[in-house]
Amino acid sequence: MISKLWFFIGCIVCALAVCIGAFGAHGLKNLLAANQRADTFETAVKYHFYHGFGIIVLSLVAHYLSQKNTTILGTAFLVGIVLFSGSLYLLSLTNLRWLGAVAPLGGIAFILAWVGMGYFVQKSF
Repeated sequence: MISKLWFFIGCIVCALAVCIGAFGAHGLKNLLAANQRADTFETAVKYHFYHGFGIIVLSLVAHYLSQKNTTILGTAFLVGIVLFSGSLYLLSLTNLRWLGAVAPLGGIAFILAWVGMGYFVQKSF
């Protein structure tokens, strides 16, 4: 059974990635060029998208997981998006270099979510 809530959340996360990416490419083009951060912004959008898809995958395998584990893993993906992509979005806009130090925390959340999903699904067989 698909987790309808996590499927919906994943779709919203991906839709936001499209909106943010389009706004960056068009509305923020000059600012990102001035800050020399277009590549950083693009990386943030890519990881935002990838992990939105991760949430959709989670929703599709949720029938192998407890509701508690599904919630923990979905939350880890969301925390990763906020910390990793969010810090890179802000870095791109403000050029505050210290924000780059936040991104690895999001990366850890992503790793935990992917490894956890793999572990809990294989454990159910």
